[in-house]
Amino acid sequence: MATYTNINEDIAPVPVNQSDLSAVSNATFYNPHEVLGGHLGSGDHAGTVTIRVLRPLAKSVTIYTQKGTAEARHEFNGVFVAVIAAEKTADGWAVPDYRVCTTYEGGKSVMEDDPYRYLPSIGDMDAYLFGEGRHERLWEALGARVRRYDDPMGGADGAPGHQVVGTSFTVWAPNAHAVRVVGNFNSWDGRRHAMRELGSSGIWEIFIPGVKAGEVYKYELLNANHEWKMKADPMERSHEIPPATGSIVVESDHEWNDEAWMDHRRHTDPHAGPVSIYEVHAGSWKKGIGNYRELADELVDYVAKEGFTHVEFMPLTEHPFSGSWGYQVTGYYAVDSRLGNPDDFKYLVDKFHRAGIGVIMDWVPAHFPKDDFALGRFDGTPLYEDPDPLRGEHPDWGTYVFNFGRREVRNFLVANACFWLDEYHIDALRVDAVSSMLYLDYSRKPGQWRPNIYGGRENLEAIDFLKEANATAYKSNPGVMMIAEESTAYPGITAPTDAGGLGFGLKWNMGWMHDTLQYLHETPINRKWHHNEITFSMVYA
Repeated sequence: MATYTNINEDIAPVPVNQSDLSAVSNATFYNPHEVLGGHLGSGDHAGTVTIRVLRPLAKSVTIYTQKGTAEARHEFNGVFVAVIAAEKTADGWAVPDYRVCTTYEGGKSVMEDDPYRYLPSIGDMDAYLFGEGRHERLWEALGARVRRYDDPMGGADGAPGHQVVGTSFTVWAPNAHAVRVVGNFNSWDGRRHAMRELGSSGIWEIFIPGVKAGEVYKYELLNANHEWKMKADPMERSHEIPPATGSIVVESDHEWNDEAWMDHRRHTDPHAGPVSIYEVHAGSWKKGIGNYRELADELVDYVAKEGFTHVEFMPLTEHPFSGSWGYQVTGYYAVDSRLGNPDDFKYLVDKFHRAGIGVIMDWVPAHFPKDDFALGRFDGTPLYEDPDPLRGEHPDWGTYVFNFGRREVRNFLVANACFWLDEYHIDALRVDAVSSMLYLDYSRKPGQWRPNIYGGRENLEAIDFLKEANATAYKSNPGVMMIAEESTAYPGITAPTDAGGLGFGLKWNMGWMHDTLQYLHETPINRKWHHNEITFSMVYA
């Protein structure tokens, strides 16, 4: 390629405030795309483009386009700048496609695409719906998603039809001062990939070309307390095997083969047919089984042979402590990585469906653990958890309680229910610990809780959340079941939401798990003294 000759070296680049330039060079600026990338000149400089890139350790930087090259000069603390010709279009001037060649000490050169030349990968409507708490497919807007764009430059070999493959990262952190993406792709140096905040939404975003499925990443936040903290992605789709704490970029290529099952599900009322459930903890069902695919090869046949209509898994969402059996979740959108990746789990569900067996999964929206790498104090503030100290922590489990009154948090959870029913074809969610959500004084002594606005003990925000989650799940996924694991005499658990109920389809029979099995445990001669254990659970019905 020829070096540009039609740009006067005396033409000044588009100016940038010195304080902004300093913040960009330290990757602490809230909108790095405003400074980095290509920016059109105006007035006397119309027809030119100023390109700035941050390369802290570079010896030299060269900008490549289809028409030639331009040497960039060092401007400030690792920021390099070049002025090149704009591209003439029918609508005026445009920034041409370009690549950045960086040469380091020792002579090593690296040709890269520039993340800061891309438009936001999340739309205004997505941000608006999330802010209103109404984005029912939130997983398609937030998190890490592999994307492909046509590449006019034709890639390194100049071949036509080439595509730019990369990953867009989007995270909600409204109280953070800066957010970066870190991973092996930037040697865990977040200065190269500082994100931009999109208006007042609290959402940060960047598209990073070249980052593909399989890459491990985290978010590095300059939080509300001006501390840099590494956090896993709240919307991660996969996670490193614990005790490692990184999120993993995924791209599914599983082809579902359960069309007959799903069609039948959509046109059938599951509450009116027989239900016989085999409950199982996937990780310990049988010694020697190491992943979801091996589980599918043995568990499906076993459940079918025993005549069960459904299999119910204890939580299969990502959790750091195996001893919690999955009931202390850190990755609500990530399947447990100990047994494989998302496609491995889809294979398991697919095989159950083809055998005519429904899949139920335990879901834990009541509370989450305090692990520093996860949701707790995510941006330095009680973001996902309730900020009220009398409501924000669970005394029995040492966990945080979700802030059910915040729209974005409620949206995070409602969409999560829909995510498992939609993306993984789960047929029912057994909602864990509903009782702890319904009452403000649950496991709390006098003085450790505060009544609601009407002076009662009911958690009104959590009740509204449960109604919304159930109504949305049934609306979006006909034929599924929402099941309450609830052990009190709270009225209307399975009454419709428009009749004042919580809207669950079924209530878990706690009496079977406890009273009935205890009755059967007694020797036959003693059972006549324990008949009340058989009948007591009917009181709740």
